[in-house]
Amino acid sequence: MMTDDLAPLEREIRRRIEIAGPMAVVQYMSLCLTHPKHGYYTTRDPLGARGDFTTAPEISQMFGELIGLWTAAAWRAMDSPPKIRLVEMGPGRGTMMLDALRAAKVMPDFHAALAVHLVEISPTLEQIQRNALTGSTVPVMWHKSIEEVPEGPLIVLANEFFDALPIQQAVMCADGWHERVIKIDENDKLHFSIARDPIPLFDELLPSGLHNAKIGEIFEWREDKIALELGRRVAHFGGAALIIDYGHAESAIGDTLQAVSGHAFADPLAAPGQADLTAHVDFQALGLAAEGMRARVHGPLGQGEFLRRLGIEQRAAALKAGAPPEYASAIETALARLTNEDSKGMGKLIKAVALANPKLEALPGFETE
Repeated sequence: MMTDDLAPLEREIRRRIEIAGPMAVVQYMSLCLTHPKHGYYTTRDPLGARGDFTTAPEISQMFGELIGLWTAAAWRAMDSPPKIRLVEMGPGRGTMMLDALRAAKVMPDFHAALAVHLVEISPTLEQIQRNALTGSTVPVMWHKSIEEVPEGPLIVLANEFFDALPIQQAVMCADGWHERVIKIDENDKLHFSIARDPIPLFDELLPSGLHNAKIGEIFEWREDKIALELGRRVAHFGGAALIIDYGHAESAIGDTLQAVSGHAFADPLAAPGQADLTAHVDFQALGLAAEGMRARVHGPLGQGEFLRRLGIEQRAAALKAGAPPEYASAIETALARLTNEDSKGMGKLIKAVALANPKLEALPGFETE
């Protein structure tokens, strides 16, 4: 039974469950985030103090500037092709791209070679990006998927993009692995459950070392489509993709699905489409997919270490030297937030990995990994 006070997306999810039966986590997450009328990312600007979360580019200009210098150095390592596509996946408000392009001006020949391609599914965020990049001297184009970006040499940036891609989950039971699903319980609430039948031969598909899972433990995985496409492009046409995201370096057992609303954790089933849903990135699986397309994988390493290797401490010192005291304090706070490696800091949990053409044996930040 559905009550009239439910949000439109929850009514739609309940309707689908009543018609087709329990809904897989991957389908639920996809609807919550990208439903064309009621999805989280298609209907709002989720970033900043008034939104639900803050990403590194919004914390400090230093992040985007260093990424811009990284792209210039990667281009130089590619033997400086006369035309290069700079692609950003999920560019938020366009903040990182603005900062990156400003920093890239220190290498005029690189700046002149650029054409920017932004991959964005949200009409709301696309309009914000268009406003932010108005007046850019670099041509900028928008696409709904990486497949729409013309082929050729490219550098791809993806900051906190992969963690928002829908995941599938399986739960270990006495008779094997069952897909985790969402049902409507006896109290008329959405709740997590398991599919009736086990997944055939699932144990054979698990990464090595994960075959002794205990009953009740959860394994997560994502479709490899985007990682495969990035690996194919950088390997075949030349270039690199820099991915920075929350995640674990090796495939592991564990439930990392979480909802964030108003900068606080929330119940993933409480308000479909009204909260951000994410899950940690499995960097081992992502790297294996890219390697399957003959790309070289650099990293992963923690964001804090990566940014220090790129010179964030020196950049912070330079900014503080010319800033009034109140701004100098804010710069120091931002530096700590981006690089802190304690249990709650961004410096360790967020990791950086690069997928590159095999000819690129060294990339900035990954030289001594």
